[in-house]
Amino acid sequence: MSLRRAAVISLTERGRRLSEKISSSGVIGCERFCFEKHTDGNARSFGSLSALVSKIFGKFDAVIFVCACGIAVRTIAPHICSKTVDPAVIVIDDCGQYVIPVLSGHIGGANELAKSLAPVVGGVAAVTTATDSGGVFSPDLFAKANGLFITDMTAAKLIAAAVLDGEKIGLVSECSCVNSPECFTDGDARCGIYIGTEDVQPFEVTLRLIPRDLAVGIGCKRGTCAEKISSAVDSAGIDKRRIFSVASIDLKANESGLIGFSRELGVPFLTYTAEELRAAEGDFSSSEFVAQVTGVDNVCERSAVLSGGADGKLVIKKTVHDGVTVAAVLRRVVVDLLV
Repeated sequence: MSLRRAAVISLTERGRRLSEKISSSGVIGCERFCFEKHTDGNARSFGSLSALVSKIFGKFDAVIFVCACGIAVRTIAPHICSKTVDPAVIVIDDCGQYVIPVLSGHIGGANELAKSLAPVVGGVAAVTTATDSGGVFSPDLFAKANGLFITDMTAAKLIAAAVLDGEKIGLVSECSCVNSPECFTDGDARCGIYIGTEDVQPFEVTLRLIPRDLAVGIGCKRGTCAEKISSAVDSAGIDKRRIFSVASIDLKANESGLIGFSRELGVPFLTYTAEELRAAEGDFSSSEFVAQVTGVDNVCERSAVLSGGADGKLVIKKTVHDGVTVAAVLRRVVVDLLV
């Protein structure tokens, strides 16, 4: 599962016990928040639900409410922004009968998480999105499952509506594709999907999906801010929508700038020891100064290669911008059309 951290919020004693079960299940990393009258030593207590949600909404990949659905909906309403940025929100009644994804079902992963939590609490995942309950192709779920960046949510909605209406969908892809649901056609189509990095519109209604195919390695001085790192990545000619991981040496594991930059992109920040970096295979730039400071002659290229996978190719060698070094590895993407 791509979701990493969830806030689990409970209001009652039964809810508290259920939140313990969710946390100990290992389905997702959890931080528990219990109402002050029904809490325990492993949870953070709160007195005001609205104040708590205002503080934590957007800081977790998912928010799991163990309470009545109406309470949860009214509490999150002021904070809802967009399905592309909102966290997954799930509501579970404190008897554990129903696990209901109420926000960011596809892109945010709420539907997937609800299905994983249902057997934990002994309940039923009540997934209500039309393309899930109807068992037909869902553009945003398809994009998420294949690590594709959606450039236009309006087009995604139009494609989903066309599929529900029984309309055939066209496909143009620069990536290799496997499997194919019945809704796709090789013939003419009004609506269609383009998968690639070019700015093209092969159909009247085109959903353009960008493959996340770049692993970016970064070296920087201590205290370098996220904005400066982002500017260096831009200077290297990298489309940030294509990035699937950011990597560096473990000496930078707690650098707020690198952590913040990765979070802005919604991708993992990976670090490697000097020994691991030295073992990376390839023709790399070398710096005696970097070797003296870090124990390895190059950080950005080597970390990009390690995080890019076995079939990755170093396509952008070390570039330097304002003291930040950047390199990128391109991986081969295979798209599964049947997800």
